[in-house]
Amino acid sequence: MDIRKFRDTDINQIVSLFYETVHSVNKRDYSQEQLDAWAPKDEVTLKLNTWKDSLSHNVTYVAEIEGEIVGFSDITQYGHLDRLFIHKDYQGQGIASALVNMLEFEARGLGLIEIDTEASITAKPFFERHGYRMIQSQVVERKGVKLVNFKMVKNLLGSNVNL
Repeated sequence: MDIRKFRDTDINQIVSLFYETVHSVNKRDYSQEQLDAWAPKDEVTLKLNTWKDSLSHNVTYVAEIEGEIVGFSDITQYGHLDRLFIHKDYQGQGIASALVNMLEFEARGLGLIEIDTEASITAKPFFERHGYRMIQSQVVERKGVKLVNFKMVKNLLGSNVNL
């Protein structure tokens, strides 16, 4: 597996990976109505444009295996871990951990002392294993549909990164 910085040309694979992952991996924790609101197929074109812009401005890493993008994650300059998605066929192989470790390393380089994220029900145990603690449960609304997620934070002072 190779981890590298995001390139604009990655955007089609990334958006496709996002939709496939949400609609397959997250279906164990969310209803079909919730999945359709979270990742609506009619917003693909919009996501291609808005995500290319935000992923370019954020610190974004892409994981590849044999030229195929199998995961991606990004963090803002202010320490908000915005997205972390791993291809549905590559779950549980350490890709998410490698991406998060890279982002935490970058965050320390920016002088940040903590990272926050909004974790799905599905992702919450992963983040807990990586030292994030839940601040609060919250309900967000997408297209009139309510989804539960968790505001989580990790203090970067004194925690080591295993690269």
